[in-house]
Amino acid sequence: MDIKTAKKIMGKNFIGPNELRSIADKINISGDLNSNEILDIPFSEKELKKISQSHLLILGVQRNATGQKLTLNSLRDFFGVNPEIKEPCFYNQDWYFKEKFAEQTVLKNKWYLIGKEVDKNTRGKSPETMKGAAFPPAILTAFIFFAYYFHTDGKILWQQDFIWCSDKDNNGDRIYTGRYIDPDRINKNGFNIHRHLSIRQCYGLAPMI
Repeated sequence: MDIKTAKKIMGKNFIGPNELRSIADKINISGDLNSNEILDIPFSEKELKKISQSHLLILGVQRNATGQKLTLNSLRDFFGVNPEIKEPCFYNQDWYFKEKFAEQTVLKNKWYLIGKEVDKNTRGKSPETMKGAAFPPAILTAFIFFAYYFHTDGKILWQQDFIWCSDKDNNGDRIYTGRYIDPDRINKNGFNIHRHLSIRQCYGLAPMI
């Protein structure tokens, strides 16, 4: 499918090359997107019309404005972790700096289609029970979060929800991201990155008498 048709179907839920150029300085990417590298959109009109209100269609970007890899760490460096200085930002955590999914993983040069809200049928369920589910990589959730914020002049995706991701840390624990605003207002605003600890042999009770 061509870009013009997809944009007409998706409306504000479409973030293509022109949309990225318009916010390039705000998300620290180059506005010089090579048209020869932009692949055709691999979804049919029928598919997009069905999910045009519930999903976002976005073009992946591999490099930031300086030509370096666009990673979770590079996004964090750019947006910072203090909402009192500027928003949007990341939540102030540092446990993941040396993790492969944060330090090395980048988006592919392709179009991504992702839900704007958590599927109600998956709420409160373990990701291991979601057989065949297509989990997004953490870098994609972060890139979309910040791009969508500026594309829509301040709308917040997954405002109080966490999103299961395809990545796992060095210990095999699954990553989840999101929840920019703490519903209890205890923690400061910020895009969260966490890991879901799996039960292993090293966990157990030390009985108290």
